[in-house]
Parts: sequence; C-alpha cells; structure tokens
Amino acid sequence: MSAVTTNDRLIAYHLARLEDKNPDVRLRSIAELVQLEATEALPVLETLYFNDPDAQVRREAKRAGRALFLLTTQRPPES
Repeated sequence: MSAVTTNDRLIAYHLARLEDKNPDVRLRSIAELVQLEATEALPVLETLYFNDPDAQVRREAKRAGRALFLLTTQRPPES
C-alpha cells in the first residue's frame, strides 16, 4: 500500500480544477501541473486541448502537454 503524498494531493486538486467553469482557474491549474511535473495529467490536458471552449486554455493545454511529454522522454522509467 503506498502513501498519498502532498504532491499527489496537489496534483489531484489541480486536475479537479481543470473542470472549473472559469477559464482563469483552469489556466492557473495547467501552469501548476507543469510546475509539479505532473505527467499523469497528459490525458486530461489532451482532452482540454481538443474540447475546451476557451482558446487560451486550449493553447496552454497544448503547451503544457508538450512540456510534460518531454519530461516523460527524459526521465528514466520508475521501478
């Protein structure tokens, strides 16, 4: 059984905020997920990129997705 870390809680918090109706909230959470290096957010960012009604959110989701994807190619696999 693995312990839930503070980082895990922060990531979960920001993932939930990506569903907020306010685009500014979504934008802030996208930025936080990049800072947290939350590669697990990639599928959600992809969904935002294709479906979010706000153009700026779509652009930032794309940028964040690229940044996080690059992290997955640079990190050694977790064991």
